[in-house]
Amino acid sequence: MWQYAAKVAISALLIVAIAEIAKRSAFWAAALASLPVTSLLAFVWLQLDTGDTEQIASLSLNIFWLVLPSLVLFLALPLLLRAGWSFWPSLALASVATAAAYGAMVWVLTRVGWAA
Repeated sequence: MWQYAAKVAISALLIVAIAEIAKRSAFWAAALASLPVTSLLAFVWLQLDTGDTEQIASLSLNIFWLVLPSLVLFLALPLLLRAGWSFWPSLALASVATAAAYGAMVWVLTRVGWAA
C-alpha cells in the first residue's frame, strides 16, 4: 500500500511543480513537462512491480509511437488560441483532434501488427 501512495504522491508533486513553475516561466514549465518523467516513472514502477524487462521494452516502444499523435494537441491549441478562439473551445477542439490522431495511429499500428 505504501508503494501505491508513493506513486501517487510523486506523480502529484510533479504536476503541481509544473503548474507552479508555469506561473513564473512558461518555458521552464514546458521544459519540465516535456521530459519523459511520466514514462520514466512508469518504467521504474513496472521494474519494481514485475521485473519484466520485455514488458518495459514493449511499453517504451508503444510510448514512442503514441507520442506522435499527442503532438497534435501542442500544435492545434496554440493555433486556435492565436486565431482568436477562447480557451475552452480551443481546448475541446484540440482534444478532439488529438483523439482522432490517436485513433488513426492505433488503427495504423493495429494494421501493421504493432498494437495488441
